[in-house]
Amino acid sequence: MESAKVGKRGAIVVPAKLRKRFGIEEGTVVTAEEREDGILIRPAVVVPVERYTAERKAEFLLSNATTGADYRRARKEVEKLGLDPDSIPHRRPA
Repeated sequence: MESAKVGKRGAIVVPAKLRKRFGIEEGTVVTAEEREDGILIRPAVVVPVERYTAERKAEFLLSNATTGADYRRARKEVEKLGLDPDSIPHRRPA
């Protein structure tokens, strides 16, 4: 078992042996989870959030339509985005 000291602002220095074992280096995001018997600190899984432009949303809507009725609804949604459906590169349903 390794021990660590809590600093002024609550900072904890994770022992080098544990940092190396778990791939924790400067800048690594960790989670601190409250447990009945203490605090569990472990590396966090960070999933980047992708932001879509109106044009990309329109492309998704139009290209994922599977029926004629679905495609017509998608065109209306694209128009609500302030875009011309005919100007968006997409695949029409068969």
